[in-house]
Amino acid sequence: MIKSGKIVLVGLLVCSIQLVQAQSVFGKWKTIDDRTGKPKAIIDIYEKEGLMYGKVVQIVEEGKENFICDKCKGELKGKPVLGMTIIEGAEHVGDGVYKGDTLFDPQQAMTFRCKIWLNPDNTDELKVRGYLAFIYRTQTWLRVEG
Repeated sequence: MIKSGKIVLVGLLVCSIQLVQAQSVFGKWKTIDDRTGKPKAIIDIYEKEGLMYGKVVQIVEEGKENFICDKCKGELKGKPVLGMTIIEGAEHVGDGVYKGDTLFDPQQAMTFRCKIWLNPDNTDELKVRGYLAFIYRTQTWLRVEG
């Protein structure tokens, strides 16, 4: 009887670990253009030294696979978007919300303040809001499995 109780306990533990992982903001996300509804890129969101970062790991928009940031200024000018870090140093501010000063849009060559959180109704959706002064725009990114 004790052995079967341990098996049930281990099973519950494994299920709870998978549930926690499924509810994390970290992982790969497909960006969706909020104006066209078309997928654009895959972003790997990861944690480094307690802060959130996001890097372009794949461009899925047809014809843009080798997109170069010609509009960019400084060290990013003329660099490929693939491999570019677009979220830098966002801090967890509680309740699963991250805020930061660096959400970079290579297409517009603009940097925005940001707020990032999981959709409470669907943890496979990430809400990414960019702020410029008091104006903001929110995109919904979709979790990529694997």
